[in-house]
Order: sequence, then C-alpha cells, then structure tokens
Amino acid sequence: MEPFRVHTGVVAPLDRADIDTDQIIPKQFLKSVDRDGYGDFLFHDWRKEEGGSTNPEFVLNKEPYRGASILLAGRNFGCGSSREHAAWALRDFGFRAILAPSFADIFRENADQNGLAALSLEEDVVRELLARAYSEAPLSLTVDLEERTIADSDALLASFEIDDFRQMCLLEGLDRIGLTLRQAEAISSFEQQRWPNRSEVPPKSF
Repeated sequence: MEPFRVHTGVVAPLDRADIDTDQIIPKQFLKSVDRDGYGDFLFHDWRKEEGGSTNPEFVLNKEPYRGASILLAGRNFGCGSSREHAAWALRDFGFRAILAPSFADIFRENADQNGLAALSLEEDVVRELLARAYSEAPLSLTVDLEERTIADSDALLASFEIDDFRQMCLLEGLDRIGLTLRQAEAISSFEQQRWPNRSEVPPKSF
C-alpha cells in the first residue's frame, strides 16, 4: 500500500451529503476482486447521462477538476453497503484524500486499507472550502498527515483529528496484511516453540 504523508492536489467540490457507496460505484460494475479499473466507473450515474454520453455539468467532467486528487464532500460520505470497491474506485480514479464533515465507519476503514485518507473537518470549514473550490477553481490544497493540517499556498486553513493508529498505518503504508507480516518472525517463533515437530500440529476444528 502506498504511504500517505504529505499530498498537494487540486480539489474537486462535491456539495452533497449522504453520498452512498452505490453512487460511488454502482453495483453492476462489481464484477472483479482486482482493484484496478474501477476508476472508469466512479460516480457513473452522475458522470454519464441516460444515453451514455458524458454529463458536462458533473464536477469531475469539468476541465478545472479533471485531474483532481482531493475530493471535498458533505457529511456521512460513504454510507450504504460495505463494498470495498468504493475505495478502490476513488483510488483508481486518482484521489488520495477525501475531506468531509463525517464518514460512514466501514467506508473509512476500507479507505484506510487502500491508502486513501478519509479525513473529517468541521462542517463550517468544509462549507468555506467548498465555496472557495467553486469560485477559485482550480483550488489546490496540501494535506499534511504528519502535522494533521490542511493548507493552501498562503496559509494554514485547518487542522484535523485522527486516531494515532490510523495515522501510523497511513504514514507507513500498512494495511491489515502488512501489519500481520511485520510479526512474521514472532509468529514463526511461536509456532516452532509450540509445535517443534510440525507433524504434531493439531488439526483445525470447524
């Protein structure tokens, strides 16, 4: 997993609350467990019109935001089903950070496991940044995970809280498998001490 330390990127404003995972990546595209390729279908029903043509009014189809890597959204982002594909689609599209007043718990966990920083800001800060992102496009922000701050080119704009464990995992690029592999020697040592002869390992019971 790619570590997240400091990231500077263009902000895409999506001024909607309760954006659920079916809107992020519709169910008809959940056909693989490969994490690549889902960016093409991110926000599909908003990016495309009924006949399949590009919706010119959707924010990610507008020129200032095409290369955005920071998404700014309303509260309760990522609600709905627990599909990890939502985080895959956002990362595959090119987003590294999502800024919102709040997130669904499972979505935030899935984001953490894929190096996507889902960071909560005060709602009034989000409203101010949304206004700037629309009026000053393209607005570029710097997310500093080590310092827990959001800044533009001129000044510090906000700070955010994040659990120390979440911060460490994002900074070091560790998902749950990576954390387990860090203990590989200790796990192997434990197994050798408990079962020096592997033939004596008791069968698993289910």
